[in-house]
Amino acid sequence: MNDDNSRRRLGRGLAALIGEMDQPLQASSPVAPVNADRRIPIEFVARNPRNPRRTFDEAELQDLASSIRQHGIVQPVVVRTIADERYEIIAGERRWRAAQLAGFTDIPVIVRDVDDRTALEIAIVENVQRSDLNPLEEALGYDQLIAEHGYTQNDLGEIIGKSRSHVANSLRLLKLPEPVRDMLSSGTLSAGHARALIPTSDPVTLARSIIAKGLSVRDTERLAQNDIRAQNDPNYGKPSPKEEKDADTLALERTLSDSLGLDVTVNHKASGGQLRISYKTLDQLEEICRLLERR
Repeated sequence: MNDDNSRRRLGRGLAALIGEMDQPLQASSPVAPVNADRRIPIEFVARNPRNPRRTFDEAELQDLASSIRQHGIVQPVVVRTIADERYEIIAGERRWRAAQLAGFTDIPVIVRDVDDRTALEIAIVENVQRSDLNPLEEALGYDQLIAEHGYTQNDLGEIIGKSRSHVANSLRLLKLPEPVRDMLSSGTLSAGHARALIPTSDPVTLARSIIAKGLSVRDTERLAQNDIRAQNDPNYGKPSPKEEKDADTLALERTLSDSLGLDVTVNHKASGGQLRISYKTLDQLEEICRLLERR
């Protein structure tokens, strides 16, 4: 079977594999053998440096640690062997961190012998399905699979159970400058806000303005559209320059202004025009009316 078919098969079955991880495998299971409910010293377990998740909320970890002290670790941590009696986390780093905070010396694990690619896929699927990744971490995980293992956006869509457009929109976030990525990672800027800023001329300044003003995604999209139009048309949003009047029109304005003692403006075009007389007081208006009636 070729590599593409293997990926499609893995993509269809990976979500189910995640669900099986916390259960002992039957002897007839076609996947790799597993030691279910085995406990190992916590210091023998290391985090996976390739895990796309980078941010762990300290308050949430403390809450989980409190729960673990009372009820123990209900869901085992999924690991793989990296050396003799040394293991690397595939899924469950948050539980591992909380167990350390709770003072546990060992943890329950499920051991799966998988390669780097499958370990990364499992980590991404687990975190995406549980909404544990922020939008930037999710995008970086997809980018890592594409760069290191040659996946297409369609491949990734099958693996994570999302549409190809979802994957494409996630990857577009990586085009943003670092300060905007930081806002996205911290949660001060949503993915919808960030995507609207990608084609703009100055995403950083606009992002700060959006946060300061509390703009909605729709407001941000309008702001971005105005910026894009301004890029394509330097005169967009600027007042139209006044047309210069010919000498005859200027002379006529002076003559009428002198005759009436008021400001007179003549806007003449080939198809017609406007004559505007400006006044400041009611007396001046009455005088204009008398002159017009007299004629």
